[in-house]
Amino acid sequence: MSSSPDTAEPQSAIRRRSAVRRRQVRRRRGAVLGILALAVGVPVLRAITGGTSADGAGERAAQAAVSVAPLERSIRLAAVGDTVMGSRPYGLPTDGGRTLFTAVKPLLHGDVVLGNLEGTLSTGGTSKCGPSPGPNCFAFRMPPPYRRWLKEAGFTVMTVANNHADDFGAIGRRQTRANLAQAGIHGTGWPGSTAYLPVAGGKVAVLGFAFNDVSNDTRDIPGARKLVAAAAANAPVVIVTAHAGAEGSTADHVRPGTEMFLGEDRGDSLRFAHAVVEAGADIVIMHGPHVMRGIEFYKGVPIAYSMGNFMGYSVFSLSGNKKQTAVLDVELGRSGAFLSGRLHPVTLVGKGVPRPGGTIVGRVRALSVQDFGRNAAVITADGAFSPPGTPSVASSPTP
Repeated sequence: MSSSPDTAEPQSAIRRRSAVRRRQVRRRRGAVLGILALAVGVPVLRAITGGTSADGAGERAAQAAVSVAPLERSIRLAAVGDTVMGSRPYGLPTDGGRTLFTAVKPLLHGDVVLGNLEGTLSTGGTSKCGPSPGPNCFAFRMPPPYRRWLKEAGFTVMTVANNHADDFGAIGRRQTRANLAQAGIHGTGWPGSTAYLPVAGGKVAVLGFAFNDVSNDTRDIPGARKLVAAAAANAPVVIVTAHAGAEGSTADHVRPGTEMFLGEDRGDSLRFAHAVVEAGADIVIMHGPHVMRGIEFYKGVPIAYSMGNFMGYSVFSLSGNKKQTAVLDVELGRSGAFLSGRLHPVTLVGKGVPRPGGTIVGRVRALSVQDFGRNAAVITADGAFSPPGTPSVASSPTP
Protein backbone atom coordinates (compact mmCIF):
# COMPACT_ATOMS: atom_id res chain seq x y z
CA MET A 1 0.00 0.00 0.00
CA SER A 2 1.42 3.36 -0.96
CA SER A 3 1.06 6.50 1.12
CA SER A 4 0.99 10.11 0.00
CA PRO A 5 4.49 11.67 0.08
CA ASP A 6 5.46 13.21 3.40
CA THR A 7 6.49 16.32 1.48
CA ALA A 8 2.94 16.99 0.31
CA GLU A 9 2.08 19.79 2.71
CA PRO A 10 -1.72 19.75 2.20
CA GLN A 11 -1.92 16.06 3.07
CA SER A 12 0.45 16.51 6.03
CA ALA A 13 -1.70 19.31 7.31
CA ILE A 14 -4.80 17.16 6.98
CA ARG A 15 -3.14 14.40 8.97
CA ARG A 16 -1.96 16.74 11.71
CA ARG A 17 -5.38 18.31 12.07
CA SER A 18 -7.00 14.88 12.16
CA ALA A 19 -4.60 13.61 14.85
CA VAL A 20 -5.05 16.74 16.94
CA ARG A 21 -8.82 16.54 16.63
CA ARG A 22 -8.94 12.93 17.77
CA ARG A 23 -6.64 13.60 20.73
CA GLN A 24 -8.90 16.48 21.77
CA VAL A 25 -12.00 14.31 21.47
CA ARG A 26 -10.47 11.55 23.58
CA ARG A 27 -9.19 14.06 26.15
CA ARG A 28 -12.67 15.54 26.51
CA ARG A 29 -14.19 12.05 26.74
CA GLY A 30 -11.65 11.05 29.39
CA ALA A 31 -12.43 14.15 31.41
CA VAL A 32 -16.16 13.49 31.28
CA LEU A 33 -15.74 9.84 32.25
CA GLY A 34 -13.39 10.77 35.08
CA ILE A 35 -15.91 13.23 36.49
CA LEU A 36 -18.70 10.68 36.18
CA ALA A 37 -16.60 8.06 37.96
CA LEU A 38 -16.03 10.37 40.90
CA ALA A 39 -19.67 11.43 40.97
CA VAL A 40 -21.49 8.12 40.56
CA GLY A 41 -18.82 5.51 41.28
CA VAL A 42 -17.11 3.01 39.03
CA PRO A 43 -19.85 0.30 39.09
CA VAL A 44 -22.49 2.77 37.91
CA LEU A 45 -20.12 4.22 35.32
CA ARG A 46 -19.46 0.72 34.02
CA ALA A 47 -23.17 0.25 33.45
CA ILE A 48 -23.41 3.60 31.68
CA THR A 49 -20.47 3.05 29.33
CA GLY A 50 -20.81 -0.68 28.77
CA GLY A 51 -17.26 -1.10 30.10
CA THR A 52 -17.67 -4.68 31.30
CA SER A 53 -14.57 -6.19 29.72
CA ALA A 54 -11.59 -7.43 31.67
CA ASP A 55 -9.72 -4.35 30.51
CA GLY A 56 -11.89 -2.23 32.84
CA ALA A 57 -13.22 0.86 31.06
CA GLY A 58 -14.68 2.09 34.35
CA GLU A 59 -11.42 1.79 36.25
CA ARG A 60 -9.49 3.54 33.49
CA ALA A 61 -11.99 6.40 33.46
CA ALA A 62 -11.83 6.76 37.23
CA GLN A 63 -8.05 6.91 37.33
CA ALA A 64 -7.43 9.99 35.24
CA ALA A 65 -8.87 12.54 32.84
CA VAL A 66 -6.18 11.96 30.24
CA SER A 67 -6.10 10.59 26.71
CA VAL A 68 -5.13 7.00 25.98
CA ALA A 69 -1.43 6.63 25.21
CA PRO A 70 -0.81 6.25 21.46
CA LEU A 71 0.68 3.14 19.90
CA GLU A 72 4.42 3.02 19.29
CA ARG A 73 3.93 3.28 15.52
CA SER A 74 1.29 3.45 12.83
CA ILE A 75 -0.50 0.19 12.02
CA ARG A 76 -1.79 -1.55 8.95
CA LEU A 77 -5.29 -3.02 8.69
CA ALA A 78 -6.51 -5.46 6.05
CA ALA A 79 -10.27 -6.15 6.01
CA VAL A 80 -12.64 -8.23 3.90
CA GLY A 81 -16.35 -9.03 3.75
CA ASP A 82 -18.48 -12.15 4.07
CA THR A 83 -16.49 -15.38 4.35
CA VAL A 84 -17.93 -18.90 4.14
CA MET A 85 -15.50 -21.78 3.54
CA GLY A 86 -18.19 -24.21 2.41
CA SER A 87 -21.01 -25.88 4.28
CA ARG A 88 -23.03 -29.04 4.23
CA PRO A 89 -25.39 -29.69 2.49
CA TYR A 90 -24.36 -27.04 -0.05
CA GLY A 91 -20.83 -28.30 -0.68
CA LEU A 92 -17.29 -28.50 0.68
CA PRO A 93 -13.99 -28.10 -1.19
CA THR A 94 -12.51 -31.36 -2.43
CA ASP A 95 -9.07 -30.62 -0.94
CA GLY A 96 -10.43 -30.05 2.56
CA GLY A 97 -10.14 -26.29 2.15
CA ARG A 98 -6.34 -26.06 2.17
CA THR A 99 -6.12 -23.92 -1.00
CA LEU A 100 -9.12 -21.66 -0.45
CA PHE A 101 -7.03 -18.61 0.45
CA THR A 102 -3.82 -19.43 -1.44
CA ALA A 103 -4.23 -16.84 -4.21
CA VAL A 104 -5.18 -13.95 -1.92
CA LYS A 105 -2.92 -14.70 1.03
CA PRO A 106 -0.39 -12.03 -0.02
CA LEU A 107 -3.16 -9.42 0.33
CA LEU A 108 -4.13 -10.53 3.84
CA HIS A 109 -1.21 -8.89 5.56
CA GLY A 110 -1.32 -6.41 8.43
CA ASP A 111 -1.15 -5.81 12.16
CA VAL A 112 -4.90 -6.44 12.15
CA VAL A 113 -6.49 -8.72 9.52
CA LEU A 114 -10.27 -8.73 9.85
CA GLY A 115 -13.04 -10.75 8.23
CA ASN A 116 -16.71 -11.55 8.72
CA LEU A 117 -17.25 -15.24 9.48
CA GLU A 118 -20.64 -15.76 7.86
CA GLY A 119 -21.88 -18.85 9.67
CA THR A 120 -20.58 -21.21 12.32
CA LEU A 121 -17.47 -23.28 12.90
CA SER A 122 -19.33 -26.10 14.61
CA THR A 123 -20.62 -29.65 14.63
CA GLY A 124 -23.39 -29.34 17.20
CA GLY A 125 -26.69 -27.54 17.50
CA THR A 126 -29.95 -27.70 15.57
CA SER A 127 -30.35 -25.91 12.25
CA LYS A 128 -32.66 -22.90 12.27
CA CYS A 129 -34.03 -24.23 8.95
CA GLY A 130 -35.07 -27.59 10.33
CA PRO A 131 -34.09 -30.88 8.69
CA SER A 132 -34.27 -29.49 5.12
CA PRO A 133 -33.21 -25.95 4.09
CA GLY A 134 -35.85 -24.08 2.10
CA PRO A 135 -35.47 -21.54 -0.72
CA ASN A 136 -35.39 -18.63 1.73
CA CYS A 137 -33.58 -20.29 4.64
CA PHE A 138 -29.86 -21.00 4.67
CA ALA A 139 -27.86 -22.37 7.58
CA PHE A 140 -24.06 -22.43 7.29
CA ARG A 141 -21.82 -24.78 9.25
CA MET A 142 -18.12 -24.95 8.38
CA PRO A 143 -16.03 -27.92 9.60
CA PRO A 144 -14.10 -26.88 12.75
CA PRO A 145 -10.73 -28.01 11.30
CA TYR A 146 -11.15 -25.22 8.72
CA ARG A 147 -10.17 -22.79 11.47
CA ARG A 148 -6.60 -23.64 10.48
CA TRP A 149 -7.07 -22.11 7.02
CA LEU A 150 -8.23 -18.81 8.52
CA LYS A 151 -5.14 -18.67 10.71
CA GLU A 152 -2.75 -19.63 7.92
CA ALA A 153 -4.35 -17.07 5.60
CA GLY A 154 -3.39 -14.35 8.08
CA PHE A 155 -6.62 -13.49 9.87
CA THR A 156 -6.10 -12.14 13.39
CA VAL A 157 -9.73 -11.31 14.25
CA MET A 158 -13.12 -12.44 12.94
CA THR A 159 -16.48 -10.91 13.68
CA VAL A 160 -19.27 -13.43 14.24
CA ALA A 161 -21.97 -10.74 14.27
CA ASN A 162 -24.21 -11.41 11.27
CA ASN A 163 -27.52 -12.97 10.26
CA HIS A 164 -25.95 -16.46 10.26
CA ALA A 165 -24.53 -16.25 13.78
CA ASP A 166 -27.48 -18.22 15.17
CA ASP A 167 -27.80 -20.79 12.39
CA PHE A 168 -27.20 -23.62 14.86
CA GLY A 169 -28.34 -21.97 18.07
CA ALA A 170 -26.41 -21.38 21.27
CA ILE A 171 -24.33 -24.53 20.81
CA GLY A 172 -23.19 -23.40 17.38
CA ARG A 173 -22.29 -19.96 18.70
CA ARG A 174 -20.28 -21.36 21.62
CA GLN A 175 -18.42 -23.83 19.42
CA THR A 176 -17.61 -21.11 16.89
CA ARG A 177 -16.07 -18.88 19.53
CA ALA A 178 -14.14 -21.80 21.00
CA ASN A 179 -12.79 -22.86 17.61
CA LEU A 180 -11.61 -19.35 16.78
CA ALA A 181 -9.87 -19.16 20.15
CA GLN A 182 -8.25 -22.56 19.60
CA ALA A 183 -6.84 -21.27 16.31
CA GLY A 184 -5.41 -18.20 18.03
CA ILE A 185 -7.88 -15.86 16.30
CA HIS A 186 -9.70 -13.17 18.27
CA GLY A 187 -13.48 -13.20 18.05
CA THR A 188 -15.84 -10.28 18.44
CA GLY A 189 -19.48 -9.40 17.88
CA TRP A 190 -21.56 -11.17 20.57
CA PRO A 191 -23.48 -8.94 23.01
CA GLY A 192 -21.21 -6.76 25.13
CA SER A 193 -18.03 -7.99 23.46
CA THR A 194 -14.97 -6.04 22.41
CA ALA A 195 -11.82 -7.74 21.15
CA TYR A 196 -8.55 -6.14 22.27
CA LEU A 197 -5.60 -7.09 20.09
CA PRO A 198 -2.02 -6.47 21.30
CA VAL A 199 -0.46 -4.35 18.56
CA ALA A 200 2.53 -1.98 18.31
CA GLY A 201 3.23 -1.71 22.02
CA GLY A 202 -0.43 -1.15 22.89
CA LYS A 203 -3.79 -2.53 21.92
CA VAL A 204 -6.41 -2.05 19.25
CA ALA A 205 -10.12 -2.48 19.96
CA VAL A 206 -12.35 -4.27 17.44
CA LEU A 207 -16.13 -4.34 17.84
CA GLY A 208 -18.59 -6.29 15.69
CA PHE A 209 -22.29 -5.46 15.26
CA ALA A 210 -25.30 -6.93 13.46
CA PHE A 211 -29.09 -6.58 13.39
CA ASN A 212 -30.06 -9.26 15.93
CA ASP A 213 -30.07 -9.99 19.64
CA VAL A 214 -27.22 -12.52 19.54
CA SER A 215 -24.87 -9.72 18.46
CA ASN A 216 -23.99 -6.20 19.48
CA ASP A 217 -27.06 -4.66 17.83
CA THR A 218 -26.76 -2.11 15.02
CA ARG A 219 -30.36 -1.06 15.69
CA ASP A 220 -29.53 -0.02 19.27
CA ILE A 221 -27.75 3.23 18.47
CA PRO A 222 -27.39 4.43 22.10
CA GLY A 223 -26.00 1.03 23.08
CA ALA A 224 -23.55 1.08 20.18
CA ARG A 225 -22.34 4.54 21.20
CA LYS A 226 -21.68 3.35 24.75
CA LEU A 227 -19.74 0.28 23.65
CA VAL A 228 -17.57 2.27 21.26
CA ALA A 229 -16.98 5.07 23.79
CA ALA A 230 -15.88 2.50 26.36
CA ALA A 231 -13.48 0.96 23.83
CA ALA A 232 -12.08 4.40 22.97
CA ALA A 233 -11.39 4.97 26.66
CA ASN A 234 -9.32 1.79 26.68
CA ALA A 235 -7.48 1.75 23.36
CA PRO A 236 -5.93 4.42 21.10
CA VAL A 237 -7.35 2.80 17.94
CA VAL A 238 -10.96 1.60 17.61
CA ILE A 239 -12.16 -0.47 14.63
CA VAL A 240 -15.89 -1.05 14.15
CA THR A 241 -17.25 -3.68 11.78
CA ALA A 242 -20.96 -4.22 11.14
CA HIS A 243 -23.36 -6.43 9.22
CA ALA A 244 -26.15 -4.22 7.91
CA GLY A 245 -28.27 -3.36 4.90
CA ALA A 246 -30.48 -5.02 2.31
CA GLU A 247 -29.13 -7.76 0.05
CA GLY A 248 -28.72 -8.37 -3.65
CA SER A 249 -27.32 -6.99 -6.87
CA THR A 250 -29.45 -3.84 -6.62
CA ALA A 251 -28.49 -3.15 -2.99
CA ASP A 252 -25.20 -1.40 -3.77
CA HIS A 253 -26.43 2.11 -2.94
CA VAL A 254 -26.52 3.54 0.58
CA ARG A 255 -29.82 5.25 1.36
CA PRO A 256 -30.91 7.16 4.49
CA GLY A 257 -33.26 5.36 6.83
CA THR A 258 -33.93 1.77 7.82
CA GLU A 259 -33.21 -0.91 5.24
CA MET A 260 -35.52 -3.91 5.02
CA PHE A 261 -34.95 -7.32 3.45
CA LEU A 262 -37.49 -10.17 3.40
CA GLY A 263 -39.48 -8.24 6.01
CA GLU A 264 -36.51 -7.95 8.38
CA ASP A 265 -35.18 -4.70 9.84
CA ARG A 266 -31.55 -4.61 8.66
CA GLY A 267 -30.69 -1.35 10.46
CA ASP A 268 -29.93 2.19 9.33
CA SER A 269 -26.38 2.00 7.98
CA LEU A 270 -25.82 5.76 7.72
CA ARG A 271 -27.12 6.58 11.17
CA PHE A 272 -25.23 3.71 12.78
CA ALA A 273 -21.93 4.49 11.08
CA HIS A 274 -22.08 8.20 11.89
CA ALA A 275 -23.01 7.48 15.51
CA VAL A 276 -20.07 5.16 16.16
CA VAL A 277 -17.67 7.61 14.54
CA GLU A 278 -18.95 10.32 16.86
CA ALA A 279 -18.44 7.92 19.78
CA GLY A 280 -14.77 7.32 18.90
CA ALA A 281 -14.45 4.81 16.04
CA ASP A 282 -11.39 5.39 13.83
CA ILE A 283 -12.69 3.32 10.90
CA VAL A 284 -16.00 1.58 10.11
CA ILE A 285 -16.10 -1.49 7.84
CA MET A 286 -19.48 -2.96 6.88
CA HIS A 287 -20.79 -6.00 5.04
CA GLY A 288 -24.07 -7.84 4.51
CA PRO A 289 -25.49 -6.66 1.14
CA HIS A 290 -23.30 -9.24 -0.72
CA VAL A 291 -22.15 -6.44 -3.04
CA MET A 292 -19.61 -3.66 -2.64
CA ARG A 293 -20.84 -0.19 -1.65
CA GLY A 294 -19.19 3.23 -1.64
CA ILE A 295 -16.73 4.78 0.82
CA GLU A 296 -17.50 7.95 2.75
CA PHE A 297 -15.30 10.11 4.97
CA TYR A 298 -17.31 11.38 7.94
CA LYS A 299 -15.52 13.76 10.30
CA GLY A 300 -12.25 12.57 8.76
CA VAL A 301 -13.01 8.87 9.41
CA PRO A 302 -13.38 6.37 6.53
CA ILE A 303 -16.58 4.32 6.33
CA ALA A 304 -16.68 1.41 3.88
CA TYR A 305 -20.41 0.68 3.66
CA SER A 306 -20.07 -2.86 2.30
CA MET A 307 -17.13 -5.07 1.41
CA GLY A 308 -19.38 -7.59 -0.35
CA ASN A 309 -18.61 -11.31 -0.57
CA PHE A 310 -15.02 -12.41 0.02
CA MET A 311 -15.48 -16.18 -0.04
CA GLY A 312 -18.65 -18.19 -0.47
CA TYR A 313 -17.79 -21.72 -1.46
CA SER A 314 -20.98 -23.23 -2.96
CA VAL A 315 -23.23 -21.00 -0.84
CA PHE A 316 -23.51 -17.55 -2.49
CA SER A 317 -25.05 -16.47 -5.77
CA LEU A 318 -22.15 -15.01 -7.75
CA SER A 319 -23.93 -13.42 -10.67
CA GLY A 320 -22.93 -9.94 -11.82
CA ASN A 321 -21.55 -7.61 -9.16
CA LYS A 322 -21.86 -10.20 -6.39
CA LYS A 323 -18.59 -11.84 -7.47
CA GLN A 324 -16.65 -8.55 -7.42
CA THR A 325 -14.99 -7.67 -4.11
CA ALA A 326 -11.79 -6.27 -2.63
CA VAL A 327 -9.37 -6.29 0.25
CA LEU A 328 -9.45 -2.99 2.13
CA ASP A 329 -5.87 -2.02 3.00
CA VAL A 330 -5.52 0.94 5.39
CA GLU A 331 -2.77 2.58 7.42
CA LEU A 332 -3.86 4.24 10.67
CA GLY A 333 -1.73 6.52 12.80
CA ARG A 334 -0.63 5.92 16.37
CA SER A 335 -3.90 7.38 17.69
CA GLY A 336 -6.11 6.14 14.86
CA ALA A 337 -5.91 8.97 12.32
CA PHE A 338 -6.34 7.85 8.72
CA LEU A 339 -3.03 7.98 6.84
CA SER A 340 -3.62 6.09 3.59
CA GLY A 341 -5.78 3.43 2.01
CA ARG A 342 -6.12 1.18 -0.99
CA LEU A 343 -8.67 -1.22 -2.45
CA HIS A 344 -7.11 -4.39 -3.87
CA PRO A 345 -9.69 -5.79 -6.33
CA VAL A 346 -10.65 -9.44 -6.02
CA THR A 347 -12.98 -11.65 -8.08
CA LEU A 348 -14.71 -14.81 -6.85
CA VAL A 349 -14.22 -17.63 -9.35
CA GLY A 350 -15.48 -21.18 -9.69
CA LYS A 351 -17.64 -22.04 -6.70
CA GLY A 352 -16.76 -18.82 -4.86
CA VAL A 353 -13.00 -18.78 -4.31
CA PRO A 354 -11.22 -15.38 -4.30
CA ARG A 355 -8.58 -14.48 -6.88
CA PRO A 356 -6.73 -11.14 -7.19
CA GLY A 357 -7.96 -8.81 -9.94
CA GLY A 358 -11.23 -7.43 -11.18
CA THR A 359 -13.09 -4.26 -12.06
CA ILE A 360 -14.61 -3.22 -8.75
CA VAL A 361 -12.51 -0.10 -8.13
CA GLY A 362 -14.26 2.01 -10.76
CA ARG A 363 -17.66 0.90 -9.50
CA VAL A 364 -16.84 1.78 -5.88
CA ARG A 365 -15.59 5.19 -6.99
CA ALA A 366 -18.84 5.87 -8.87
CA LEU A 367 -20.99 4.68 -5.96
CA SER A 368 -19.02 6.84 -3.53
CA VAL A 369 -19.60 10.01 -5.55
CA GLN A 370 -23.27 9.22 -6.22
CA ASP A 371 -24.11 8.42 -2.61
CA PHE A 372 -21.88 10.79 -0.62
CA GLY A 373 -21.11 13.75 -2.86
CA ARG A 374 -18.54 16.05 -1.30
CA ASN A 375 -17.92 13.49 1.50
CA ALA A 376 -17.00 10.74 -0.96
CA ALA A 377 -13.58 9.16 -0.81
CA VAL A 378 -11.28 10.18 -3.64
CA ILE A 379 -10.37 6.91 -5.38
CA THR A 380 -7.76 6.52 -8.11
CA ALA A 381 -7.63 3.96 -10.91
CA ASP A 382 -5.18 1.80 -8.94
CA GLY A 383 -7.47 1.69 -5.89
CA ALA A 384 -5.71 4.24 -3.66
CA PHE A 385 -8.22 6.30 -1.72
CA SER A 386 -8.07 9.34 0.54
CA PRO A 387 -10.34 12.00 2.08
CA PRO A 388 -12.06 14.52 -0.22
CA GLY A 389 -9.96 17.53 -1.12
CA THR A 390 -6.63 15.69 -1.33
CA PRO A 391 -4.92 17.36 -4.32
CA SER A 392 -2.29 14.72 -5.06
CA VAL A 393 -4.92 11.98 -5.30
CA ALA A 394 -7.69 14.04 -6.86
CA SER A 395 -5.48 14.73 -9.86
CA SER A 396 -4.63 11.07 -10.45
CA PRO A 397 -5.79 9.48 -13.71
CA THR A 398 -9.12 7.69 -13.87
CA PRO A 399 -10.12 4.73 -16.05
